[in-house]
Amino acid sequence: MKYYYLICCLIIATSCQQKKAIQKKPSFLIGKWIFTNADDSIKTYENWRMDFTGFGLSLKGKDTIFFEQLRVLEKNDSLFLEVSGVNEIPTLFQFTEQTETFFVCENLRNEFPKKIKYYMDGPLLKAEISNENFQLDFIFEKIK
Repeated sequence: MKYYYLICCLIIATSCQQKKAIQKKPSFLIGKWIFTNADDSIKTYENWRMDFTGFGLSLKGKDTIFFEQLRVLEKNDSLFLEVSGVNEIPTLFQFTEQTETFFVCENLRNEFPKKIKYYMDGPLLKAEISNENFQLDFIFEKIK
């Protein structure tokens, strides 16, 4: 019985010392990007700054037809993508998968999108926004 008690204490002590892995913010996003698979009359951009804030913007001629503010933030030891300017209040999408060149974030309570995926494909930044029934794909080239 002493050994059982001792083993339980050791397991508890070592598990308390394990720290949660800190997620790194996705540095591959940083830069100015232009959407390449769109109608020529509409230009769509994403711009990500070093502080992981940015914006998405669509122009038709000189008129802004879409604008959203974007931010990657840490909250309760998790990363979130915050999208504001589209709905009345900002929408948070929690990171659920991540590597150095890829991440998926989700908000299953949001009508559309429920899932956002960003990833690098060679020099291209690709994004997918989706729910159970529909997906939009975006391909961005970096602006030099």
